[in-house]
Amino acid sequence: MVCSLCCRFIVPISCVICNDIMAYMFGFFFGRTPLIKLSPKKTWEGFIGGFFSTVLFGWPALTLFAMPSVPLELSYVMSGYRCFTCPVEFNNDTNSFTVDCEPSELFQLQEYNIPLVLQSVVGWKTVRMYPFQIHSIALSTFASLIGPFGGFFASGFKRAFKIKDFANTIPGHGGIMDRFDCQYLMATFVNVYIASFIRGPNPSKLIQQFLTLRPDQQLHIFNTLKAHLVDRGILQE
Repeated sequence: MVCSLCCRFIVPISCVICNDIMAYMFGFFFGRTPLIKLSPKKTWEGFIGGFFSTVLFGWPALTLFAMPSVPLELSYVMSGYRCFTCPVEFNNDTNSFTVDCEPSELFQLQEYNIPLVLQSVVGWKTVRMYPFQIHSIALSTFASLIGPFGGFFASGFKRAFKIKDFANTIPGHGGIMDRFDCQYLMATFVNVYIASFIRGPNPSKLIQQFLTLRPDQQLHIFNTLKAHLVDRGILQE
């Protein structure tokens, strides 16, 4: 499957930004209970409010509770545009970069059955969703539950050196590291998640690995693949 700009960059970063903003808002208006000593201003109310806000931001929940024809959440909207779902490729003919492709199954609408428990609530038996919306559940959940610990670690690091910010590049916000402390942890998770659950086998890499094998190993794989294709009726013997 294609690892596009949408699933690798924009949605994960947006989820962390959403969590950061909403945790601040909930903490500012409702915060009463301190969350961790390393960050005295962070509260449980902000942490929990940021969690639910981030999950709704990147999760298909808003699509389920809205009209089926009105896409209201991030992963749904972005999955419909090729500039977000296609990899950037260089076109030698036009001497320019292009993002035109046939979207992979990850970004093609599929029909899913709604559990019987929820059918009476939403009034539908099925719902059309992009498979990427399901993956966005994991991305938004990690961004809201584990992602903030990148900030906690950075706070502890700064407290150990008795400094408020890593730098003063951004007035009032500190340095670049102060704005991206949670993003580093999120980026690591996204890379592992894509490699484990989204990215499929790459034919070109498989061929390269195949050519590095000994001739007898290559012949064995060839005969096995040929027999498999013959059994499926794709290739005539």
